[in-house]
Amino acid sequence: MHFLEIIKNLSLVQWAFYFLSILTLYGALGTILSKNPIHSVIYLVVTFFSISGIYIMLNAQFLAAVNVIVYAGAIMVLFLFVLMFLNLKEESTEMKTSPMLIAAVSTGLLLGLILIATIRKAEITRVNYNDFDPNTGLIETLGMVLYKNYMLPFELVSVLFLVAMSGAILLGKREKGESHF
Repeated sequence: MHFLEIIKNLSLVQWAFYFLSILTLYGALGTILSKNPIHSVIYLVVTFFSISGIYIMLNAQFLAAVNVIVYAGAIMVLFLFVLMFLNLKEESTEMKTSPMLIAAVSTGLLLGLILIATIRKAEITRVNYNDFDPNTGLIETLGMVLYKNYMLPFELVSVLFLVAMSGAILLGKREKGESHF
């Protein structure tokens, strides 16, 4: 009966969080268990969009936008391009007992057992909404932290990217059989 009381007292935000969490888990399981690679990619897109919804609920709009643009957009197009380029044929779907299958099942059961033990020991704590800073996940706050506290690492990463792009251009322009070194 205690469980029913908890369900009755959930707010709309908590319902949205649980819905997005279940949708994320459904998409992740669909990605892993789907036999069709195209369906796996679609399930992965569902997972990315539901994770973006959770980011929005956490007031991290920048992370949500980057997740949608980079992962759900660019990476998924790349996956689909590779799948269509490989032109995978229908393979036999019979399950064979192998050491990898036994290892995967035992690892999954062990992780499930650890998850259940962790959930049983977890305590439900109430969040103090008065201490919440509404500017936590905004791009303005991220920019201020990035350009004030982490200016040197930011500049070093930009130099690293510049060197990597120069190396990629150099390797791309090199003709076969000719060495520039």
